[in-house]
This record gives sequence, structure tokens and C-alpha cells, in this order.
Amino acid sequence: MKKYFFNLLATALLGTSCSAQSINSNTNLSLSDKKATPETVSLYKKLNQLTQNGYLFGHQDDLAYGVNWKYENGRSDIKDVVGDYPALYGWDIAGLEKDNANNIDGIPFAKMKQYIIESNERGGISTISWHFDNPATGKSAWDNTPNSLKTILPGGENHQKFTSWLDKAANFFLSLKDKKGKNIPILFRPYHELSGGWFWWGKGNCTPEEFKTAWKFTFEYLQKKGVHNLIYVYNTGSFSSKEDFLTNYPGDDFADILSFDSYQNNNDKEGTKFIEEVQNQLKILNEIGLEKHKLIAVAEAGYEAIPDPKWWTGTFSKAIGDYKISYVLLWRNHGWQEKEQKMHYYAPFKGQLSEKNFIEYYNLDKTLFEKDLKKIKN
Repeated sequence: MKKYFFNLLATALLGTSCSAQSINSNTNLSLSDKKATPETVSLYKKLNQLTQNGYLFGHQDDLAYGVNWKYENGRSDIKDVVGDYPALYGWDIAGLEKDNANNIDGIPFAKMKQYIIESNERGGISTISWHFDNPATGKSAWDNTPNSLKTILPGGENHQKFTSWLDKAANFFLSLKDKKGKNIPILFRPYHELSGGWFWWGKGNCTPEEFKTAWKFTFEYLQKKGVHNLIYVYNTGSFSSKEDFLTNYPGDDFADILSFDSYQNNNDKEGTKFIEEVQNQLKILNEIGLEKHKLIAVAEAGYEAIPDPKWWTGTFSKAIGDYKISYVLLWRNHGWQEKEQKMHYYAPFKGQLSEKNFIEYYNLDKTLFEKDLKKIKN
């Protein structure tokens, strides 16, 4: 069914690639970076087209490691289960600012770069977040010492330090090239979960105006460094109204995708609260997205250890419902955590309780994986 559906879709899109936005009610989409590379513009248009058919399924650190394995060429827990890779790969560049060889999850940046290049070659897409250290204290991103963000703004005592960090990020983004030497487009999600108070850039640790200034500076500085292969993802934690979501929003000229993160907790075993929260937030976000001509997404989601055997086609699919989101990204399959003495993962692997149900989820027409993306060319 899925194959037949995509053959029809590919035929339709091949004939309308130049005017494909007309098939979407969310017209007039354009990238905030007016000097974006042709490849980046093309990806943004493709993401818009794809919302008519479903949403991209993504997984953090998917190619680097999974449950009980690490750095096995071509391996993926998702691929082990369904024979296909995710459409979207999540990565994090924390550690780059300190010139570390490995990122916050222990992945060598050289390997990450290779995974991004390899997946792009297959038609996959990458998104990057940045759990950068608190520049005011030198501690981790979770050090939420008040007023830390203020120090990175122009004139602040850590402004020069911060621009040096952006220089390193710019060099990394510009190093991501395909076989033709073209920069690979990336969905960049800086200052993620900004409405929560757990990061140094989050709620209560800076004013909305300070946050907007930091966002705009980051956006403009990277472009001054020649970085034009980024699609900017604005990302919050939970919110209850349009005003709540937009409190720190830097403006339509500084963001391309609007998103939030949401996880099901163990005190919500039936998933009732999770479904209600995601549905409520998607209703609000959908209105904002249509008004502002922006794509929307669930940039992080999951239920740790997936104890519900029917979670994928049950709770998770119900939570997303019929909203035309661009993508959803499940968090990483860390495997065994020595400190907590438990397994830590958010996507199924061979033998996991929800494996069979995930195959059913994979076969839904609205869930898009890497093979689905290959069938549609811009």
C-alpha cells in the first residue's frame, strides 16, 4: 500500500516541483535566511510538500549506537526492526565549544560528520541541537544560574567567548559537504526547550528581550560567517496558549520551523495526559504555523523503555492525530546506564516489547522513513 501510494505521489510532485507550495494550504513559506543555499531552499520546500502525506520519523544518535552496540557500520536499531532507516537523524554538537574530540554523548565529531554525509547521500535529513556549557560558570547546559545568558550578549563579559563558540559551530556546519562539494542542509535547533527553566538560556534565567537578542545575534552571526545551509527550528517545552509559546519568539524573520518537546511519564501509564497535552499544544501550534506561514514539528518525544506494547499505533499516533506536522524525533537509545542501573532508550530494538507494533506504525501511510524520501525527488 505504502509503495503504491508513494509512486502516485512521486509522479504528482515531479510535475509540480517548481510550484509545489500550491498543494499546501500553508502557502508563502520562505526561509528566514535570504541567502540560503539552493539545496537548503529545496529541502524546505520538500518538507512543506511532505506534510501533505505524513510526517518524518526521526531518532537521536540513530547511526552511532543503540541498545548493546556502538559504532557498527550501517547499523541502526530502527533498521534492525523495520529494514529501513529513520527519515531524520538527530545529533548534538555540545563539546565543540571546548574543542573536544567527542560530543556530549561520547560520539566523535569526525564520526558524526561522516554519519551526516552518509545519510544525506541516501536521502536522509539531519537536525542538530546544542547543549552548550554555561559560558558564565563553565558548568554544563543544565547549570541554570540566573542571568548567565545576559553575559553572552554584545557588551557582556562572555560575548567574545561566545562568538568564538559560534565560530567553531560555523566551521562544523560549513564542513558538512556532499560529493559535489555542496553544503548539506541542516535543521538547526539552538536554545531548545527554551520555555523550561532547566537550561541556562531557559525561563527564569533571562528576560524575553535578552533571549530574543541572543537568538537574533546567533542567527545573524552565523550568516556573517557564511553559513547559509541552516533551517532554524524554534523549540519550547510545554505551553498553554499562543502567548505562552510566543513569549520569547524572535520574530518571523528569524525562524523557519516552530516546535515543542513532549515526553510521556511513568505516572501516566495509559498515556491520557500525554495525548491531551500534545493534542492541545498541536492545536495552538497549528494555528500559529498557519498564521505565520511556518512548518510545525514535535522536535523531541518518547516514552522511556516503551513499556506499552501498543504504544506506537495507540498512544503516540493518537497524540499526533491528523495535524500536518513536518517531523517527530524520538530521543536516543543510550542502552545500559550504569549510574541509574537501568536501560535507557526511546525507540524499539530487536526483541523489545513494542517491536511488532512499531512495524505496524512503520507501515502506516503517514509515517515517513528514509526509503519514502528516496521516492520523491525535488
